[in-house]
Amino acid sequence: MEHVSPVLLSPLLLLSSLSLLVAQGEADLLMEACCTDGHQMATQHRDCSLPYATESKECRMVQEQCCHNQLEELYCTTGINLANEQDGCAAPRGDNTSLEAMFVKRCCHCCLLGREAQAQAQSCEPNLMLGYQCGLVFRACCVRGQESTELAPGDVGDPQENAKIAVAEEEQEDPYLNDRCRGGGPCKQQCRDTGNEVVCSCFVGYQLMSDGVSCEDVNECITGSHSCRLGETCINTVGSFRCQRESSCGTGYELTEDNDCKDIDECENGIHNCPPDFICQNTLGSFRCRPKLHCKSGFIQDALGTCIDINECLSISAPCPVGQTCINTEGSYTCQKNVPNCGRGYHLNEEGTRCVDVDECAPPAEPCGPGHRCLNSPGSFRCDCKAGYYFDGISRTCVDINECQRYPGHLCGHKCENTPGSYHCSCSVGFRLSVDGRSCEDVNECLSSPCSQECANVYGSYQCYCRRGYQLSDLDGVTCEDIDECALPTGGHICSYRCINIPGSFQCSCPSAGYRLAPNGRNCQDIDECVTGIHNCSVNETCFNIQGGFRCLSFECPKNYRRSGDTLRQEKTDTVRCIRSCRPNDAACVRDPVHTISHTVISLPTFREFSRPEEIIFLRAVTPLYPANQADIIFDITEGNLRDSFDIIKRYMDGMTVGVVRQVRPIVGPFHAVLKLEMNYVVGGVVSHRNIVNVHIFVSEYWF
Repeated sequence: MEHVSPVLLSPLLLLSSLSLLVAQGEADLLMEACCTDGHQMATQHRDCSLPYATESKECRMVQEQCCHNQLEELYCTTGINLANEQDGCAAPRGDNTSLEAMFVKRCCHCCLLGREAQAQAQSCEPNLMLGYQCGLVFRACCVRGQESTELAPGDVGDPQENAKIAVAEEEQEDPYLNDRCRGGGPCKQQCRDTGNEVVCSCFVGYQLMSDGVSCEDVNECITGSHSCRLGETCINTVGSFRCQRESSCGTGYELTEDNDCKDIDECENGIHNCPPDFICQNTLGSFRCRPKLHCKSGFIQDALGTCIDINECLSISAPCPVGQTCINTEGSYTCQKNVPNCGRGYHLNEEGTRCVDVDECAPPAEPCGPGHRCLNSPGSFRCDCKAGYYFDGISRTCVDINECQRYPGHLCGHKCENTPGSYHCSCSVGFRLSVDGRSCEDVNECLSSPCSQECANVYGSYQCYCRRGYQLSDLDGVTCEDIDECALPTGGHICSYRCINIPGSFQCSCPSAGYRLAPNGRNCQDIDECVTGIHNCSVNETCFNIQGGFRCLSFECPKNYRRSGDTLRQEKTDTVRCIRSCRPNDAACVRDPVHTISHTVISLPTFREFSRPEEIIFLRAVTPLYPANQADIIFDITEGNLRDSFDIIKRYMDGMTVGVVRQVRPIVGPFHAVLKLEMNYVVGGVVSHRNIVNVHIFVSEYWF
């Protein structure tokens, strides 16, 4: 069984720091001896809480740290052995909460990760995020796994020799665990061995010195990296800083850990000096002593607890109403009415000290009546006409002025309505009154969404319109109705087969089988099953594509004829040609004028509008061996011309004689006919050469 010893994260790093303290306290105390005692305590007792024999505080600190480091190394070794023995990290005793179980499980997991990386042929260099100690265990288990897999299964060798090698390997130190940062390395604080070099770093609050090894304190107060607030002074400490308040909190307050001032509750802390007959009441920065005895209404307690009378006339703001004088009594007060003598049109002021004018025009009094304006004067008043009225000398009353008639078109933007003493402006439908109360501004009716689809605001009104595929209703002018494009006079020409109306648009469809919709979304395209290979024709049959489907036809050449191209195993085409092939000494076969017999298939649609003959087949004559000027080529339809739906004419094209088969009558599918066409070469009134073409015509029931 392989045993891998873990290397803990700088186990003597803290020892290096504590050695400085020991050197200052007791120069003659050996740190190695203290650390050795801690190692023995961990190895023998597995407990670092037992008392130590030394009386030195610094030595006890070193012993405790070395004991914990040794314990962690022992626990980590157990975890590595557990991973190698059972490929799992389950604690033997089922304990998962103790410190031992935590370290055992952590090192076991790190070793399993290293073995898994080796099994998947990954790199044995650990991820830095695993941590320094876990990374060492990861790499050791991964590399050890690589070494064990390099031995072939048959390379067993001598058992005694293998045992010697195993003992020698156990006695040797594992070269992959020979970390240069073990024990702190050359660094004063933090050390990391990258494999190529040793990199030193410092704790937070320190910075690396120019030698690359030592660390010195960072003065955050000078560098400005502190977080002290306004009113606080930054004080640098070793490895950190602290903020101190510049001024004290004052009496009744105390300074908190957050450097804030907090009120001291003298009553709760019991540091007040209230007598037994008084109750302590805390206040901000101080406290008050309130007597437990309560006085009757109209009295108040003094500092000694005695009830004394309250002079309400002095302490209460105007306890008596206007025109009365306040007189203090024992525990209360009385109000005495003032009785001054003021003339007509005057009354006593609120203080009751002098006579003031009576405002006869103050509401709700209306001494002048409607249409008049009351003007107050000292001791009296007078009446005048209000704004919007004029004085009528005959009736001697105030008459309303009709501003709308007097200033037509100058007061209001749209409509003017006279009111008593004034006027009112209003607007037409589609407008609203402006802020000035006179002008009219357009109302944007589209904000209230009056239309079912789109709305356009116009001056004084609005206009509804519809999106493409809809039309405005003639009934209300706001609702958009779907346009049935398929029902329009031109709807039959929108789609080549069938038109389906949908809200706002339409869709074209094709027959369910044999066709697919063209990229333009309107026409139907025939699916060539013979090309796409979706037919079910047998090996002995030829697939012929027709409109909307296919046909499997088998053509056999008659006696003394052979199929053209059979010897070449050519691909099947839409035409099968049989060439005359006579046996030796077969005179009758040689005299037979029929040279070739062909079979071909064409597919035609049902023409929706048949106004003139449609040319469907072109037979090009091949010039025989004899001169062409001595032969007359005759084309004829000998069989299958039902209802004389087809004819054939002779035409000269590009120096060749061509027989053109035309459809002269409309044919409604589905329709199938076999036309037998003959192309005769006549020389001297005798047919010397004949080609027969059997044309299978399939007419589809659809038209496009």
